[in-house]
Amino acid sequence: MSNTLSPVENEISRLQLELTRHNYHYHLLDDPLISDAEYDRKMARLIELEELHTHLSTPDSPTKRVGAPPLDIFVTGAHSIPMLGLDNAFSWEEMTEFHHRIAKIMEMDGDEILYTVEPKLDGVAVEIIYEHGILTRALTRGDGITGEVITENVRTIPSVPLRLQVREKVSLIEDKDSPLQDKDSLIQAHHLPALLEIRGEVILNKKDFEKLNSSRAHRGAPLFANPRNAAAGSLRQLDSRITASRPLSMFAHGMGLAEGLGEGVMETGSYSGMLDIFESYGIPVNPLVKKRVTLDQIMDYYRELEQSRNSLPYEIDGIVVKVDDFSLRNILGTKSRSPRWAIAWKFQALEAVTRVNDITVQVGRTGTLTPVALLEPVVIGGVTVSRATLHNMDEIRRRDVRRGDTVVVIRAGDVIPKVVKVIESARTGSEKPFSMPGTCPVCGSDVHRIEDESALKCINASCSAQLKERIKHFVSKAAFDVDGLGKKLVDQLVERGMIGSFADLFTLEREGLASMERMGKKSAENILNALEKSREVSLKRFIYALGIDHTGESAAQLMSDKFKNLHAVMGASAEEMESIDGIGPKTAGAVHGFFANPENQALISSLLERGVNVISPEGIMDDNLTRDPDMGVEDGQAGGIQGKTFVLTGTLGSFTRTQASEMLRKAGARVTGSVTSKTDYLVAGESGGGKLEKARSLGVPIIDENQFIAMLGGSFSNGV
Repeated sequence: MSNTLSPVENEISRLQLELTRHNYHYHLLDDPLISDAEYDRKMARLIELEELHTHLSTPDSPTKRVGAPPLDIFVTGAHSIPMLGLDNAFSWEEMTEFHHRIAKIMEMDGDEILYTVEPKLDGVAVEIIYEHGILTRALTRGDGITGEVITENVRTIPSVPLRLQVREKVSLIEDKDSPLQDKDSLIQAHHLPALLEIRGEVILNKKDFEKLNSSRAHRGAPLFANPRNAAAGSLRQLDSRITASRPLSMFAHGMGLAEGLGEGVMETGSYSGMLDIFESYGIPVNPLVKKRVTLDQIMDYYRELEQSRNSLPYEIDGIVVKVDDFSLRNILGTKSRSPRWAIAWKFQALEAVTRVNDITVQVGRTGTLTPVALLEPVVIGGVTVSRATLHNMDEIRRRDVRRGDTVVVIRAGDVIPKVVKVIESARTGSEKPFSMPGTCPVCGSDVHRIEDESALKCINASCSAQLKERIKHFVSKAAFDVDGLGKKLVDQLVERGMIGSFADLFTLEREGLASMERMGKKSAENILNALEKSREVSLKRFIYALGIDHTGESAAQLMSDKFKNLHAVMGASAEEMESIDGIGPKTAGAVHGFFANPENQALISSLLERGVNVISPEGIMDDNLTRDPDMGVEDGQAGGIQGKTFVLTGTLGSFTRTQASEMLRKAGARVTGSVTSKTDYLVAGESGGGKLEKARSLGVPIIDENQFIAMLGGSFSNGV
């Protein structure tokens, strides 16, 4: 074949290669080389040219990312080597049994056996086939022997290369005036294999899943139960243009047949080496993979991922442990449906199926009525769950949740369990629809729908349910921090009429407290001491403790920084509130309205009369923070800090982020929760998340803990 291309062929080939290169830098290296607008311009030009010259539109063209016309039906195809499943371990004991079984078969010392471990992605297994470096076919796992052919859909996934390339040669187009080689010459120059079957997992990130479900809810379409369900539904679209509209991604974790690898995968002799080869071809590999680890290191890895799973951008349900050495794998072999050299060590389940025994309504501190599913108790993630939020009536209608339904319930970290799916096939006809009450289930007062929201609200400010929740919020750790005054005791105090407002807490006496259920004189004395200690409270904590609508800790801090004292906060207009960067109109209106209410003004007066002392920002330090008296920071005098805006991320070793924030504010700095172009410094501790990437993209200076302490000009310690 001639190396001379016509002008049209040259432009199409150049655009294909340029866009392939930009896709690689954007989706795999997270290092975009051009703007989105410039990328879109090049893509539009390539689409235009390929539509005019259809014979030049190749299977590996980046235009295939946008999807193709709908198929009539999926065809099936056989896997050249079966796609096996994995045995599961659910405990350290089962994991060690797996290890000792391998050591016994191999007649080896356990320390000699090394593994490669990776997150067990909760996605959809696929096989992607490359011939001479070009993606030619893709299949679902199916039954492991035969899968559905989903080639057009997989081509739309941005992180999946349509053409393999050697990493150090991805920069193919540098001199725009030089003639292009033909593709056969390029493939030859890359030493790409004649055949390579990649196995991997297609996933949908959590944020993208939420956006997708939100969009479907807006259109009245059925919601996906979880990201895996959404990824599977996206891959099985007959119209690949729908798949292209969903931000799927893929990580490789295995291989089928391979031919013509040269000094390739098998010559590495290991799975870890194989992953290195994959990366050199531009095939995405999970960055959390740990290579060549021992059994004890597997435990460390498991714990690390289990603790961080909620902060990962995608869902995982465990780790996958694989013998690294291929020669050992060959000896160990496989069983009928799983290899003997790999196992999935699963996390405790965060999802379960159970029954809705009833639906009740709880009243929150602001009067909002929230429907709650009373469940047949089920263990999720090591915790017995018997209640799950249903959010509001709109959500109940959307999911069609009924009394008696069989449902899927999820629990993630400290998030309240929630019903995500009704299993309609389990219905018997005895299930009963639910509707929200027209009156408050606690006090019997009328309820009204909140404007522009889905929630119903009890309008009776004296409702005992609201009072209980407001008191619980008032004494919580982030507010007045009254140790020992828990939920059950608050309920008793309200029900017996011993407290009717926040201020009544400071009139409690030992005899009355000691008469409460499961209380004694010593416990009563401890609570009174805690109340006494809480009388001195920072302005931020005081504002937060009042439980004003739309006003969390961050908003309370911003108001404290701006107005400095309680009198100024109470006298501020809604416009003055909204002028604070970070305070929106809802919060501004709610705060102004709260302090303008005569009843609330009387409540605050009662608190002050009963000895509550609200301390201004200039005079407050976190009680758990002690400073080196010789090296501390005087108010507003840390060099280079006063007037600067800081953001904190990750875990600091010497103090908590709350303590660090207080130090910065005392030194005259401003602390915000998100990185913007106005941020002066990002203080990065261990395991920093998306704020690090945002800071890098905006060019915000990033400092570590030592640099942070040096800026403050002193050393600090946790004085618990």
